[in-house]
Amino acid sequence: MVVSQLPEATATTIQFPVNPPPPDSIPSLSFQVPWTGTMATGQIFSRTTQALFYNYKQLPIQRMLDFDFLCGRETPSVAGIINPGSEGFQKLFFGQEEIAIPVHSTIEAACAAHPTADVFINFASFRSAAASSLSALKQPTIRVIAIIAEGVPESDTKQLIAYARANNKVVIGPATVGGIQAGAFKIGDTAGTIDNIIQCKLYRPGSVGFVSKSGGMSNEMYNTIARVTDGIYEGIAIGGDVFPGSTLSDHILRFNNIPQIKMMVVLGELGGRDEYSLVEAMKQGKVTKPVVAWVSGTCATLFKSEVQFGHAGAKSGGELESAQAKNQALRDAGAIVPTSYEALEDAIKETFGKLVEAGKITPVKEVKPPQIPEDLNSAIKSGKVRAPTHIISTISDDRGEEPSYAGIPMSSIVEQGYGVGDVISLLWFKRSLPRYCTHFIEICIMLCADHGPCVSGAHNTIVTARAGKDLVSCLVSGLLTIGPRFGGAVDDAARYFKDAYDRNLTPYEFVESMKKKGIRVPGIGHRIKRGDNRDKRVELLQRFARTHFPSVKYMEYAVQVETYTLSKANNLVLNVDGAIGSLFLDLLAGSGMFSKQEIDEIVEIGYLNGLFVLARSIGLIGHTFDQKRLKQPLYRHPWEDVLYTK
Repeated sequence: MVVSQLPEATATTIQFPVNPPPPDSIPSLSFQVPWTGTMATGQIFSRTTQALFYNYKQLPIQRMLDFDFLCGRETPSVAGIINPGSEGFQKLFFGQEEIAIPVHSTIEAACAAHPTADVFINFASFRSAAASSLSALKQPTIRVIAIIAEGVPESDTKQLIAYARANNKVVIGPATVGGIQAGAFKIGDTAGTIDNIIQCKLYRPGSVGFVSKSGGMSNEMYNTIARVTDGIYEGIAIGGDVFPGSTLSDHILRFNNIPQIKMMVVLGELGGRDEYSLVEAMKQGKVTKPVVAWVSGTCATLFKSEVQFGHAGAKSGGELESAQAKNQALRDAGAIVPTSYEALEDAIKETFGKLVEAGKITPVKEVKPPQIPEDLNSAIKSGKVRAPTHIISTISDDRGEEPSYAGIPMSSIVEQGYGVGDVISLLWFKRSLPRYCTHFIEICIMLCADHGPCVSGAHNTIVTARAGKDLVSCLVSGLLTIGPRFGGAVDDAARYFKDAYDRNLTPYEFVESMKKKGIRVPGIGHRIKRGDNRDKRVELLQRFARTHFPSVKYMEYAVQVETYTLSKANNLVLNVDGAIGSLFLDLLAGSGMFSKQEIDEIVEIGYLNGLFVLARSIGLIGHTFDQKRLKQPLYRHPWEDVLYTK
């Protein structure tokens, strides 16, 4: 399923003041009581609210979608994702169904594609949060912005606040976890895990409006409120920075205009004077519903020097900014303020109980939320399910701190001076072969790396390179010529030589039986080399084996076969394929590290041809680079080199 747009008629309606003050009239929040005008006079979220999520984070988006499913929403709350420089889709789950959410590279493109998405959730870092938030604020479709990052420069935040208020928009944060409307919509990681959301009864609306500076304490208070009331209707964490995009009083005044909210709970903290804007609003009679409030930080008076608590704004700058002064001011304005944080729960319970007794609240009827399907990975970790794997690997492991080849860590391979032959022995044969074996492998690679530009593989690669193709295409065009007639006879040579030797066939019997079957002896014959002009590569391999191998019985048998075939024709010499094939049999049998069954399997699978493929790739890559370096033009075969006939 691809997330679709909501119809225009279902877009969330937000009420804003008609005449907000100009930006230059907003007072400095560090010296005066903040401007008390609200940025929105009612509900800012609903069950049809959709958001654009900036800077893709899988977990918070999935938590939003799981909350949607828990609440019974029909449409996912995340309409689109903005990931600068990326486009496409991200797969996530909406209940049991996997959905594809569009990814856009720019804010403008996302807003144009999703005109009903009016919430912008910004997970950018503190370095880019302000710029991306301002860009979003300038989009006509965006009405609410949540800025998650901490450490956004205060000067940038002031500009965002001024622009938002001048254009009737809401900013939540910076340094916020976001907000939630129970049973309708939540921002990012608000309220934490699904288990916590269920425990706090956030899957359906209650009767309490809650606002706090702290996101962490919000989660705690959601739980507290759910224990002693019918739960929250809406909760907002404005963020702990010195200059929040919206204030405690902004949201309390909104809550006061939402009929479903019957009481409000406020959790402030020492530092700043935000709480005094709420005090003024209450004194002016703008708040008509019960407010239970507490300002944390009363312990600050126990310290001899000034204390900086967790948030940037949680630092008392004088008596008026102390928790005690704020609590007293709220109490004097008519708020219900307990004597301690421990007594806050009882104060909420008592206030809710009185409203129920007065008939102003009919407690919400409890409903059972649907079960969120558990992710496969978490279910496997918890031991609830078993899932079959799709791939088996026995040669390497990239889990842990470093990769390993056949159980040997990469650091050990480097520190102990392993060579290419040693790595091949680990990855191909799953064991560390003796040094003479790995040296032989390296010699084979060096001797077979190239054989000039005229052989078929090199020719194909050269023609492809001159056609302007890329490296991989050039390499593959050459590799595709490897087979029974070019470089692919190593396995067949080993297979036939081994079978003949193991059956005690004489060279005469072996060659003549192959002749009767119409099969040329693999590893015997050369287009250029002769009995009196042997292949130097074959001589080098034989000399090394006779010096270092414990046994060369298969090679000696191949030499006897060559002696017989040379009696028939001078070009029927043992070629490099035959030399490598027979000597590899000696390596496998003589090392004592392979069983007969393993040797047969290695020959049958095609290990030995793998040596030629690996080696010749070096030369083919070289020919590709050579042609490109020489800037050779497109190759066209000369017509005089073609026999045209009927």
